[in-house]
Amino acid sequence: MAVGGLAVDGGKIDGLGGRITLSVVIACVVAATSGLIFGYDLGISGGVTTMVPFLKKFFPSVLRKAAEAKTDLYCIYDSQVLTAFTSSLYLAGLPSSLLASRLAVAFGRRNMMLLGGCTFLAGAAINGGAANIAMLILGRILLGLGIGFTNQAAPLYLSEMAPPKWRGAFNTGFHFFLGTGVLCASCINFGTAKISWGWRLSLALAAAPAAIMTLGTLLISDTPASLVERGKLAQAKQALLKVRGHDTDIEPELSELIKSSEVAKVAKEEPFVMIFERQYRPHLVMSIAIPLFQQLTGINIMTFYAPVLFQSVGFGSDSALAATILLGVVNLGSILVSMFVVDRCGRRFLLIQGGVQMFLCQVGAACVLAVTTGTSGTERIGKGYAILLLVLMCIYVAGFGWSWGPLCWLIPSEIFPMKIRPTGQSLSIAVLLTLTFVLSQTFLAMLCDFKYGIFLFFACWNAVMTIFVVLFLPETKGIPLDSMHVVWERHWYWRRFVNRESY
Repeated sequence: MAVGGLAVDGGKIDGLGGRITLSVVIACVVAATSGLIFGYDLGISGGVTTMVPFLKKFFPSVLRKAAEAKTDLYCIYDSQVLTAFTSSLYLAGLPSSLLASRLAVAFGRRNMMLLGGCTFLAGAAINGGAANIAMLILGRILLGLGIGFTNQAAPLYLSEMAPPKWRGAFNTGFHFFLGTGVLCASCINFGTAKISWGWRLSLALAAAPAAIMTLGTLLISDTPASLVERGKLAQAKQALLKVRGHDTDIEPELSELIKSSEVAKVAKEEPFVMIFERQYRPHLVMSIAIPLFQQLTGINIMTFYAPVLFQSVGFGSDSALAATILLGVVNLGSILVSMFVVDRCGRRFLLIQGGVQMFLCQVGAACVLAVTTGTSGTERIGKGYAILLLVLMCIYVAGFGWSWGPLCWLIPSEIFPMKIRPTGQSLSIAVLLTLTFVLSQTFLAMLCDFKYGIFLFFACWNAVMTIFVVLFLPETKGIPLDSMHVVWERHWYWRRFVNRESY
């Protein structure tokens, strides 16, 4: 339906239904566990960087700064070497996410998840045994390469494998496991914070989610779309029968996959060139804007710097880690909400509602910090205000958890035609990791310079992205992947760019 005449719902598309079978549930749950490794790393990094034994061994200058009597609370952790430890992972994930588009076409989505899991395992082992900063950075680079592969392949796998009617719920599973990884990491940090070698345990245990995902991936087949794309029609038919049910007529879906594959093979143009053509302008804009805006909500900054942030405004070390665990629980609960409503309420409603909620909470947090710590940053925040800040952060995280969190992975993986789908997903992940790197490398310096204004900075971006969704994002719920052209053809703005032949 129209929303103020600005964006349209794709409506009912005659196409492929598919029902939920045990096989599709198992395959999608296994693929979604790829989110564990990204979530675990997001959650573990911020906690480890507040552990005294870790800082003493690798970043003693941070401890010296913290010991100064009148240190600006906002600036204690402003260390470029410390932020390099966190952000090097995201820079390393950039080339692997782009390379994954070609490898996913040649070898399949499933094998990309396997490659990512094995690479991540190697990085976890090196980080756990690190003796110097060089080993830390090398381990982080391997972790980043692994995340680049899995973040590109897993959302594609989920969108291609899930029944169209429930694609949103199944794809949201990736973000659910990401949130699970964050929560598990926060709990582990809380338990290891008082152990002299606890930081090693926290970093090394990254191997656990990687092993779970890697072993699980060995037990599932590739997506029918990927098998057709690689000319394995017999295997694709068997995979479809397995995930859709043996009593289901799979011929219409198989025919659509073969047709899309033939169209992709006829197109001789390089996919990374084709995606910049006029007819794919709306897809290109969304593949860049959605991950860009997701990062500009400020959520990943809050996730891996939450312990640092809470300590900076006056929470004790234990209290900061406990508050971070609470945020993780809230995040996980809100993702479950998203799984149940995303295919009922639609993508647009959740993004708009979540954007407004995050905007209000960030403005509120800025006001609390402005009143209590001011711009000097030398005053400790009172207990009452600290609790209020934590409540605002929880409401903020909930808004993100059922909107921009899961939908950032879902929307780019479902809007592209088969011939540029891996390329579009790679571009989306590359944008996400690039901005994550930039923000993680600059956030502590921004916190030092902006003070409480850091919340207003991200609040402004939340306002901008909400307006963008209202104007330019069409509804995609329930529409088969190969019928997605309809939503662009009906949109008030994007219809001038697209044509049916682009699919």
